[in-house]
Amino acid sequence: MKKKNILNLIKYYIENNDESFRNEAYEIAKDFDQNGDYQVAEYIIALLSDVNTFVPQSYESGSEFFTKIEVSNASLPLPVEIKNDIVGIVNAISKNIGVNKFLFEGAPGTGKTETVKHIARILNRELYQAEFDTIIDSKLGQTSKNINTIFDEINHLPHPEKIIILFDEIDALALDRLNSNDLREMGRATSTLLKELDKLNERIVFIATTNLYKSFDRAIIRRFDKIINFNRYSQEDLLDISVSILSEYIEKFPSAIRDIKLFKKIIRTLNPIPYPGDLKNLIRTALAFSDSTSEYDYLTRLYETANNVNIKESIKKLQEQKFTIREIENLTGIPKSTISRGLNNE
Repeated sequence: MKKKNILNLIKYYIENNDESFRNEAYEIAKDFDQNGDYQVAEYIIALLSDVNTFVPQSYESGSEFFTKIEVSNASLPLPVEIKNDIVGIVNAISKNIGVNKFLFEGAPGTGKTETVKHIARILNRELYQAEFDTIIDSKLGQTSKNINTIFDEINHLPHPEKIIILFDEIDALALDRLNSNDLREMGRATSTLLKELDKLNERIVFIATTNLYKSFDRAIIRRFDKIINFNRYSQEDLLDISVSILSEYIEKFPSAIRDIKLFKKIIRTLNPIPYPGDLKNLIRTALAFSDSTSEYDYLTRLYETANNVNIKESIKKLQEQKFTIREIENLTGIPKSTISRGLNNE
């Protein structure tokens, strides 16, 4: 422990700056721990561990720049490659060596934001999302000032090791400063973001997402410790994920039949199969609007939405897509004999 630590403690106490006081005390405990005085370190931590210790007080008191996000307990099916990268991130954070800035890039609906929620749950951290509507300001220079203020809040959290900060769709602040279409004001904001990322407290996990990676400022990309590409879904991955999504929702619809073979055939008519976000919307909407007296109705609705057709007028198309006569009967409600005669006449 150094003299400046004592002076800072006194200063923060007189200023009634509880957050900075706790942060300084935590640094003192860390110093004792590194020097082998484990009992002193544990005693200091115990003194700090009252009911409000792990509450990010500056946010709870009403920070205009952040919203608390509930972590997710829902299933999150991901391709093996992406899942391995996420496991790597969790392991890297747990080692506590300053690897703390991550960028998730990929098309909309690929699961970037949901993955952040799961990381927060796994690490038992609170998740806060930056609100860009309050950060970006039309007044000259104000956006840069807001970015400074945000990171000042972040860096003075009393227990940064309990927080994940999410900059969802960071494109608004991180587009290429050399792009002639970019406003000069946003170029200054990007430069400010660069400086603040360099000064970010290493104990805080910072995750950003983007749909516009190719337009990203290269200098900002270099500030991240790891970039995860969420576009790595094969069509078979997406087919398996669609089955997982169906299994999650169909339990709420006891009248709906769980015909996985027919369901997969319908999903394969989508070319290409969409990413998980759109898949989830398609499947749960078909279930939600289905007729509870017809066990195949949700599959009929799913096919009609996927192919943008009236299914009773698409019997020939169904045959061309390798649906059997029995499957066509189940989807259309038309008797097999009628279907066979119609196809034979054609």
